[in-house]
Amino acid sequence: MEIDCSTPDMTAAPTPLPAGTRLLHIGPHKTGTTSIQGALFAAKDAMAGHGVDFPARSRHPMEAALAVCARPAMIGDTRPTEQHWQRLVDLVRATGKRTSVVSSEFFADAPDDETIARIVDDLGRDRVHVLITVRPLAKIMPSQWQQYVQNGLRMGYEDWLTHMLRKAPYEKPNPSFWRRHRHDRLVERWVRAVGAENLTVVVVDDGDRGGLMRTFESLLGLPGGLLVPEPDTVNRSLTLAETEMLRKLNREFRGNGLPDELYSKLVRGGAVLHMKNTCRPTPGDARICTPAWALEAAAGIGAEMAERIGSMGVRVLGDPALLSVLPAAESAEPVPVRIDAEVAAQALYGALAAAATVPARRTPARTVHQTPSRELVRVLGHRVLRRLKRT
Repeated sequence: MEIDCSTPDMTAAPTPLPAGTRLLHIGPHKTGTTSIQGALFAAKDAMAGHGVDFPARSRHPMEAALAVCARPAMIGDTRPTEQHWQRLVDLVRATGKRTSVVSSEFFADAPDDETIARIVDDLGRDRVHVLITVRPLAKIMPSQWQQYVQNGLRMGYEDWLTHMLRKAPYEKPNPSFWRRHRHDRLVERWVRAVGAENLTVVVVDDGDRGGLMRTFESLLGLPGGLLVPEPDTVNRSLTLAETEMLRKLNREFRGNGLPDELYSKLVRGGAVLHMKNTCRPTPGDARICTPAWALEAAAGIGAEMAERIGSMGVRVLGDPALLSVLPAAESAEPVPVRIDAEVAAQALYGALAAAATVPARRTPARTVHQTPSRELVRVLGHRVLRRLKRT
């Protein structure tokens, strides 16, 4: 499969991929993945009428991607298995000679060349075309930090930036960050598997809200306007106040040794989910602000990434210069971070509503005097859950 890899006119629609291509969108995270996955899933029936299949049975085949990449589930979630991956592979193969598209940002977490080769082989090496979407690091860093907090991170933003940008080997507390977001190395790993002629990089322009949808339509040979962003409150980013509330809750949760499955059920699937669904950010909410030193570092890394990607011979859609743009530094004045009472109430209600469905655990009989204080907290929590379930 060969396409024109020369530098295109950025105002022109990209050349469609050959019919029968299996387009594999690997993200990474925070580059418009949720938006495009929702639009593809919503339009799957309409796309089928134009010869394009979306073989996954859900918007995002996350468990399949986690399984093949040997990645654990998020805290407390169901463990992904080989069956999840094989099920997706079977669905892709069932599309026959038709064009198909699969999207999961967790493919970007593939740990080595062997895993990447397996993914490509299982999906059909002679038909796979890899699509990587990239954004400036300055846009990704605050969004990725609050997402890590949603999965249990307890570190503050500036401290986290210091570890990611200033403390070699830049792997703590989140080794996945640079595996995902050192975009030049991500492209390089996948080029080794599929060749430069079978990989497209799309530079996402936040100033062009419909640009990513139009790019997918063009690559898949779909009519313009077929892919439409779906309303998505569930995946919105948290505000600074919401993130700080959750981060401090994470400290208490971890400090008292509560089980991971409770975190998944009560915090992420209860408090956070309900808060996102019912509370919308307002212009007056304090934003997650990246300090000037980190913005400069991100722009420098972005310039390096753009140069290296440009030298690999892959097709690049969009303006690579966006990766190295230095945003205006935001005010260094401290902003009071206060959680709105309504937001706190909705988060608490979400946790309580989720608690009512948590199965009770049995604890061995023991006197209060024989039980350490932290374990007493855990036992009390389980008793409350049992009572909530009965009611």
